[in-house]
Amino acid sequence: MTLKSNNILNSNYNRLSVQVSLTGLSFLVSKKDSNTVTYFSEKKYDSNITPEELLIDISSVITNELEDQKPFSEIIVIYANHLYTTVPTPLFDETKASDYLKFNSKILANDFISYDTIENKDITSVYVPYININNYFFDQFGSFKYYHASTVLIQSLLDLEKYTIEPKAFIHVSNEMFDFIVIKNGKLLICNSYIYKTPEDFIYYILFCFEQLKLNPDTVKTALLGSINKEDDTYNILYKYVRNIEFHNSIHQIKLTDNDETHHHFLLKSLM
Repeated sequence: MTLKSNNILNSNYNRLSVQVSLTGLSFLVSKKDSNTVTYFSEKKYDSNITPEELLIDISSVITNELEDQKPFSEIIVIYANHLYTTVPTPLFDETKASDYLKFNSKILANDFISYDTIENKDITSVYVPYININNYFFDQFGSFKYYHASTVLIQSLLDLEKYTIEPKAFIHVSNEMFDFIVIKNGKLLICNSYIYKTPEDFIYYILFCFEQLKLNPDTVKTALLGSINKEDDTYNILYKYVRNIEFHNSIHQIKLTDNDETHHHFLLKSLM
Protein backbone atom coordinates (compact mmCIF):
# COMPACT_ATOMS: atom_id res chain seq x y z
CA MET A 1 0.00 0.00 0.00
CA THR A 2 1.18 3.55 -0.59
CA LEU A 3 1.88 5.28 2.72
CA LYS A 4 1.86 9.00 3.30
CA SER A 5 5.22 10.36 4.39
CA ASN A 6 6.33 10.34 7.99
CA ASN A 7 9.58 12.03 8.97
CA ILE A 8 9.80 10.76 12.55
CA LEU A 9 12.05 7.71 12.54
CA ASN A 10 12.90 6.93 16.18
CA SER A 11 11.56 3.38 16.60
CA ASN A 12 11.98 3.55 20.38
CA TYR A 13 8.89 5.73 20.58
CA ASN A 14 5.26 4.65 20.49
CA ARG A 15 3.17 4.05 17.39
CA LEU A 16 -0.42 5.38 17.46
CA SER A 17 -3.10 3.76 15.27
CA VAL A 18 -6.61 5.22 15.15
CA GLN A 19 -9.55 3.52 13.43
CA VAL A 20 -12.28 5.99 12.49
CA SER A 21 -15.87 5.32 11.49
CA LEU A 22 -19.13 7.18 12.00
CA THR A 23 -20.25 4.43 14.40
CA GLY A 24 -17.11 4.11 16.50
CA LEU A 25 -13.48 4.88 17.28
CA SER A 26 -10.54 2.69 18.29
CA PHE A 27 -7.13 3.78 19.60
CA LEU A 28 -4.08 1.54 19.79
CA VAL A 29 -0.64 2.52 21.04
CA SER A 30 2.15 -0.01 20.64
CA LYS A 31 5.92 -0.14 20.80
CA LYS A 32 7.13 -0.07 17.23
CA ASP A 33 10.23 -2.15 17.94
CA SER A 34 8.51 -4.93 19.90
CA ASN A 35 4.76 -4.72 19.06
CA THR A 36 3.99 -4.45 22.77
CA VAL A 37 0.58 -2.88 23.44
CA THR A 38 0.76 0.05 25.84
CA TYR A 39 -2.76 1.46 25.38
CA PHE A 40 -6.03 0.40 23.76
CA SER A 41 -9.53 1.86 23.91
CA GLU A 42 -12.62 1.82 21.73
CA LYS A 43 -15.91 3.66 21.70
CA LYS A 44 -19.11 2.61 19.92
CA TYR A 45 -22.02 4.91 19.13
CA ASP A 46 -25.68 3.96 19.10
CA SER A 47 -26.13 5.71 15.75
CA ASN A 48 -24.05 7.51 13.15
CA ILE A 49 -22.46 10.72 14.32
CA THR A 50 -20.86 13.46 12.24
CA PRO A 51 -17.16 13.91 11.43
CA GLU A 52 -17.28 17.05 13.58
CA GLU A 53 -18.51 15.06 16.58
CA LEU A 54 -15.89 12.40 15.89
CA LEU A 55 -13.17 15.01 16.02
CA ILE A 56 -14.31 16.19 19.45
CA ASP A 57 -13.92 12.65 20.81
CA ILE A 58 -10.59 12.07 19.04
CA SER A 59 -9.17 15.30 20.43
CA SER A 60 -10.44 14.45 23.91
CA VAL A 61 -8.77 11.01 23.95
CA ILE A 62 -5.46 12.30 22.60
CA THR A 63 -5.40 15.26 24.99
CA ASN A 64 -6.68 13.60 28.15
CA GLU A 65 -5.68 9.92 27.85
CA LEU A 66 -2.62 9.71 25.60
CA GLU A 67 -0.42 12.50 26.92
CA ASP A 68 1.85 10.06 28.77
CA GLN A 69 2.19 7.92 25.60
CA LYS A 70 3.83 10.70 23.59
CA PRO A 71 5.92 11.27 21.56
CA PHE A 72 4.72 9.09 18.71
CA SER A 73 7.22 7.81 16.18
CA GLU A 74 4.42 6.86 13.79
CA ILE A 75 0.76 7.81 13.48
CA ILE A 76 -1.71 5.86 11.36
CA VAL A 77 -5.35 6.75 10.73
CA ILE A 78 -7.71 4.19 9.16
CA TYR A 79 -10.97 5.40 7.65
CA ALA A 80 -13.58 2.65 7.80
CA ASN A 81 -16.52 3.89 5.74
CA HIS A 82 -18.43 2.80 2.65
CA LEU A 83 -17.37 5.84 0.62
CA TYR A 84 -14.84 3.99 -1.49
CA THR A 85 -14.33 1.87 -4.56
CA THR A 86 -11.51 -0.25 -5.94
CA VAL A 87 -10.04 0.38 -9.38
CA PRO A 88 -7.49 -1.62 -11.39
CA THR A 89 -4.34 0.48 -11.09
CA PRO A 90 -3.57 0.42 -14.85
CA LEU A 91 -6.98 2.06 -15.43
CA PHE A 92 -6.70 4.61 -12.63
CA ASP A 93 -6.43 8.32 -13.52
CA GLU A 94 -5.75 10.59 -10.54
CA THR A 95 -7.38 13.57 -12.27
CA LYS A 96 -10.68 11.66 -12.46
CA ALA A 97 -10.65 10.23 -8.95
CA SER A 98 -14.13 11.50 -8.07
CA ASP A 99 -15.62 9.90 -11.18
CA TYR A 100 -14.87 6.42 -9.87
CA LEU A 101 -16.93 7.10 -6.73
CA LYS A 102 -19.99 8.63 -8.39
CA PHE A 103 -21.48 5.33 -9.44
CA ASN A 104 -21.69 3.63 -6.05
CA SER A 105 -21.28 6.36 -3.41
CA LYS A 106 -23.10 9.57 -2.65
CA ILE A 107 -20.40 12.24 -2.59
CA LEU A 108 -20.56 16.02 -2.37
CA ALA A 109 -18.91 18.46 -4.74
CA ASN A 110 -16.52 19.68 -2.04
CA ASP A 111 -15.55 16.21 -0.74
CA PHE A 112 -11.82 15.59 -0.65
CA ILE A 113 -10.93 12.44 -2.60
CA SER A 114 -7.87 10.39 -1.73
CA TYR A 115 -6.48 7.06 -2.92
CA ASP A 116 -4.12 4.28 -1.85
CA THR A 117 -2.16 2.18 -4.30
CA ILE A 118 -1.90 -1.42 -3.16
CA GLU A 119 1.56 -2.21 -4.41
CA ASN A 120 2.24 -5.38 -6.41
CA LYS A 121 -1.53 -6.05 -6.60
CA ASP A 122 -2.52 -3.58 -9.37
CA ILE A 123 -5.36 -2.30 -7.17
CA THR A 124 -6.11 1.28 -6.14
CA SER A 125 -8.61 2.15 -3.40
CA VAL A 126 -10.33 5.49 -4.05
CA TYR A 127 -12.14 6.96 -1.05
CA VAL A 128 -13.34 9.95 0.96
CA PRO A 129 -11.40 10.59 4.17
CA TYR A 130 -12.68 13.07 6.75
CA ILE A 131 -10.66 16.16 5.97
CA ASN A 132 -11.31 17.85 9.33
CA ILE A 133 -9.73 14.85 11.08
CA ASN A 134 -6.80 14.85 8.67
CA ASN A 135 -6.26 18.54 9.35
CA TYR A 136 -6.33 17.93 13.11
CA PHE A 137 -3.63 15.26 12.99
CA PHE A 138 -1.48 17.36 10.68
CA ASP A 139 -1.83 20.42 12.94
CA GLN A 140 -1.04 18.39 16.06
CA PHE A 141 1.70 16.07 14.82
CA GLY A 142 2.84 17.11 11.37
CA SER A 143 3.15 14.29 8.85
CA PHE A 144 1.24 11.05 9.44
CA LYS A 145 -0.11 8.06 7.50
CA TYR A 146 -3.72 7.53 6.55
CA TYR A 147 -5.56 5.13 4.31
CA HIS A 148 -8.84 3.36 3.87
CA ALA A 149 -9.85 0.18 5.68
CA SER A 150 -10.30 -1.56 2.33
CA THR A 151 -6.62 -0.99 1.61
CA VAL A 152 -5.59 -2.72 4.82
CA LEU A 153 -8.02 -5.60 4.29
CA ILE A 154 -7.09 -6.24 0.67
CA GLN A 155 -3.35 -5.94 1.21
CA SER A 156 -3.36 -8.15 4.32
CA LEU A 157 -5.67 -10.84 2.99
CA LEU A 158 -4.04 -11.08 -0.42
CA ASP A 159 -0.67 -11.48 1.27
CA LEU A 160 -2.07 -14.22 3.51
CA GLU A 161 -3.96 -16.01 0.73
CA LYS A 162 -1.57 -15.60 -2.19
CA TYR A 163 -1.52 -19.38 -2.73
CA THR A 164 -5.29 -19.83 -2.40
CA ILE A 165 -6.69 -21.58 -5.47
CA GLU A 166 -10.33 -22.25 -4.61
CA PRO A 167 -12.51 -19.21 -3.87
CA LYS A 168 -12.49 -18.13 -0.24
CA ALA A 169 -14.80 -15.52 1.28
CA PHE A 170 -13.98 -13.14 4.12
CA ILE A 171 -16.60 -11.24 6.11
CA HIS A 172 -15.17 -8.41 8.20
CA VAL A 173 -17.82 -7.19 10.65
CA SER A 174 -17.93 -3.82 12.38
CA ASN A 175 -20.67 -1.82 14.06
CA GLU A 176 -23.60 -1.73 11.56
CA MET A 177 -21.33 -2.36 8.55
CA PHE A 178 -19.48 -5.32 7.10
CA ASP A 179 -16.95 -5.83 4.33
CA PHE A 180 -17.31 -8.77 1.95
CA ILE A 181 -14.18 -10.00 0.18
CA VAL A 182 -13.58 -13.02 -2.03
CA ILE A 183 -10.15 -14.23 -3.16
CA LYS A 184 -9.54 -16.89 -5.81
CA ASN A 185 -6.23 -17.99 -7.31
CA GLY A 186 -4.54 -15.36 -5.17
CA LYS A 187 -6.57 -12.61 -6.88
CA LEU A 188 -9.29 -10.31 -5.58
CA LEU A 189 -12.75 -11.09 -6.97
CA ILE A 190 -14.77 -8.61 -4.92
CA CYS A 191 -14.46 -6.10 -2.10
CA ASN A 192 -17.70 -4.37 -1.13
CA SER A 193 -19.12 -2.92 2.08
CA TYR A 194 -22.72 -3.01 3.24
CA ILE A 195 -24.60 -1.14 5.95
CA TYR A 196 -27.02 -3.28 7.93
CA LYS A 197 -29.36 -2.85 10.88
CA THR A 198 -30.71 -6.34 11.52
CA PRO A 199 -29.40 -9.91 11.17
CA GLU A 200 -31.83 -10.30 8.27
CA ASP A 201 -30.15 -7.38 6.46
CA PHE A 202 -26.78 -8.98 7.18
CA ILE A 203 -27.58 -12.35 5.65
CA TYR A 204 -29.49 -10.86 2.71
CA TYR A 205 -26.45 -8.97 1.43
CA ILE A 206 -24.15 -11.93 1.98
CA LEU A 207 -26.38 -14.36 0.10
CA PHE A 208 -26.80 -11.80 -2.66
CA CYS A 209 -23.00 -11.63 -3.06
CA PHE A 210 -22.71 -15.41 -3.20
CA GLU A 211 -25.45 -15.53 -5.81
CA GLN A 212 -23.88 -12.84 -8.00
CA LEU A 213 -20.51 -14.61 -7.88
CA LYS A 214 -22.17 -17.99 -8.51
CA LEU A 215 -20.67 -19.43 -5.33
CA ASN A 216 -22.35 -22.15 -3.28
CA PRO A 217 -22.85 -20.90 0.30
CA ASP A 218 -22.94 -24.51 1.54
CA THR A 219 -19.42 -25.26 0.40
CA VAL A 220 -17.38 -22.06 -0.01
CA LYS A 221 -14.89 -21.64 2.80
CA THR A 222 -15.83 -18.46 4.65
CA ALA A 223 -13.72 -16.73 7.30
CA LEU A 224 -15.09 -14.24 9.83
CA LEU A 225 -13.16 -11.24 11.11
CA GLY A 226 -13.91 -8.26 13.34
CA SER A 227 -16.81 -7.79 15.74
CA ILE A 228 -18.63 -11.12 15.53
CA ASN A 229 -18.85 -14.04 17.98
CA LYS A 230 -20.68 -17.37 18.15
CA GLU A 231 -23.21 -15.91 20.58
CA ASP A 232 -24.26 -13.14 18.17
CA ASP A 233 -27.51 -13.17 16.20
CA THR A 234 -25.52 -12.32 13.08
CA TYR A 235 -23.43 -15.47 13.51
CA ASN A 236 -26.49 -17.66 14.14
CA ILE A 237 -28.32 -16.51 11.03
CA LEU A 238 -25.14 -16.73 8.98
CA TYR A 239 -24.52 -20.33 10.04
CA LYS A 240 -28.07 -21.22 9.05
CA TYR A 241 -27.37 -20.36 5.41
CA VAL A 242 -23.55 -20.47 5.08
CA ARG A 243 -22.26 -23.71 6.53
CA ASN A 244 -18.51 -23.79 5.88
CA ILE A 245 -17.58 -20.91 8.21
CA GLU A 246 -14.75 -20.37 10.64
CA PHE A 247 -13.23 -17.53 12.62
CA HIS A 248 -10.12 -16.22 10.93
CA ASN A 249 -7.02 -17.52 12.69
CA SER A 250 -4.93 -14.38 12.51
CA ILE A 251 -1.15 -14.50 12.58
CA HIS A 252 -1.42 -11.61 15.03
CA GLN A 253 -1.81 -13.32 18.40
CA ILE A 254 -1.64 -10.12 20.45
CA LYS A 255 -4.59 -9.57 22.80
CA LEU A 256 -5.83 -6.00 23.06
CA THR A 257 -8.32 -6.81 25.85
CA ASP A 258 -8.94 -9.71 28.21
CA ASN A 259 -11.79 -10.95 25.99
CA ASP A 260 -9.99 -10.33 22.72
CA GLU A 261 -9.96 -13.13 20.11
CA THR A 262 -7.49 -13.41 17.26
CA HIS A 263 -10.14 -12.45 14.68
CA HIS A 264 -11.10 -9.27 16.58
CA HIS A 265 -9.64 -5.83 15.68
CA PHE A 266 -8.13 -7.21 12.48
CA LEU A 267 -7.42 -3.79 10.96
CA LEU A 268 -5.44 -2.46 13.91
CA LYS A 269 -3.51 -5.69 14.41
CA SER A 270 -2.59 -5.80 10.73
CA LEU A 271 -0.70 -2.55 11.13
CA MET A 272 1.49 -3.82 13.98
